[in-house]
Amino acid sequence: METEVLVGTRKGLFVLRGNREGPLEISARHFVEVPVDFACYDPRSGTYLAGVTHWPDEFAEYAPGGITGPHMWFTDDVEGEWQEAQGMAFPEDAGAKLEKIWAVQPGEAEGEVWAGVAPAALFHSGDVGRSWELNRALWDQPSRPNWQAGGGGLCLHSICPYPGEPSKLTVAVSAAGVWHTENGGMSWEKRIQGLPRWPEAAPDDQQVQCVHNVHRSPVQPETLYLQFHNGVFRSDDGAKSWQSIAEGLPSNFGLPMAIDPNNPDRAFVIPLSSEMDRVTVDGQVRVYETIDRGASWKALEEGLPSKGAYLTLLRQAFCTDDREPLGMFFGATSGDLYGTADGGQSWFEAARHLPPVHSVRMGRMGE
Repeated sequence: METEVLVGTRKGLFVLRGNREGPLEISARHFVEVPVDFACYDPRSGTYLAGVTHWPDEFAEYAPGGITGPHMWFTDDVEGEWQEAQGMAFPEDAGAKLEKIWAVQPGEAEGEVWAGVAPAALFHSGDVGRSWELNRALWDQPSRPNWQAGGGGLCLHSICPYPGEPSKLTVAVSAAGVWHTENGGMSWEKRIQGLPRWPEAAPDDQQVQCVHNVHRSPVQPETLYLQFHNGVFRSDDGAKSWQSIAEGLPSNFGLPMAIDPNNPDRAFVIPLSSEMDRVTVDGQVRVYETIDRGASWKALEEGLPSKGAYLTLLRQAFCTDDREPLGMFFGATSGDLYGTADGGQSWFEAARHLPPVHSVRMGRMGE
C-alpha cells in the first residue's frame, strides 16, 4: 500500500513516497534554501499548504525572488509549482510582525483553514488557504499583555476543530494556555482547570500555562489529549477541565504527541529527558502508547534505536494516518525519519540524512 509523507525541514520541504511498510523515497523537494516550518495536505480540496520562513529582511538582495520573512504557499500539484497565499500578515494597527507559521489545520466549514503563528495569533481562510485574515477577537484578548513566551517563543501551535460544528474551535498557546470558542472565533474563553498553575497565586489571566501539544479525538470530540511542559493530561468535557495521565511514563517532559483518529482511548507520546535536556530518555528511542485513556502506558520500541540514540524531536514532527492498522511517522532534528504500519508493534527507518526535521504530516496517499 502506497503512502505519502510531507516532511518540513530546516532546508526545504521533502515529499516522501513508497510502500507504507518500508523505506520511503524522495519524490520532490521544494523551498530548498529556507526552513519549512509546517506543511500539510487538505483532502477536501486536494490542496497542499506550506508555512515557509524565507531569508531575513536584511538579506533581501540575496534572497531568491527577493522574498523575505514568513509566507504561506499552496499548490494542488505537490510536484509542480507553488503559489503564494495573500493576507498572511498582521494589519498595521495590530502593531506586530509575523515571525513564524507554526501550524495549519483544515476546519469544519467548507473551504475553511486555520493557521497558528508567532507571535501567538490565529489566522483564518475561507478559500482553502488562498487568502487569510487575522482573528481579531483572540488577538485583542484583554489578557494578552500578560501572556509569556515558552521556550519556542510566544506561539499558537495547536488547532483543534470540533467535528460537525464549525462554530467550535480549541487552540493552544505557549505559554498562555488553552482557549476555546463556541461562536466561530468571535469570542474566546480560557480553559485551564486542572492544569498546573504558575505562579499559583496569580489570577487566571496572569498564569504561565506552557502547553506543548493538544489533539482532539475526531470520533469523540469531547475527548482531548494534551502534552504539557511538565505532564500529560486528558479532558473528557471539551477542554473545560483536565486530569493528569502521566503516571507510568519515564519523563513528564515532551513535545510530540499523536492520537489514533479512530479510537478515543488511544494516544501516543515521545517523552524527552527534561526541559534542559531535550533528548530521548536514556538514549533510547521509544514511543509510549496508551489504549485506556492514560490509565497505563506501554513502550513501543521494536525496530527503534535502543542505545546511544539521543534524538531531539520537535512538537510538529509526529503524525498518524487514518488506516487500519494505524500508521505513524516521526522525525528528529538528526534528519532521521521513522515509521510503522502496524500500530507501533514494529518500526522501520523511513528516511535518513534529511536536514533537521520541523514537521511531519501525511500527504495525499496517506489519508
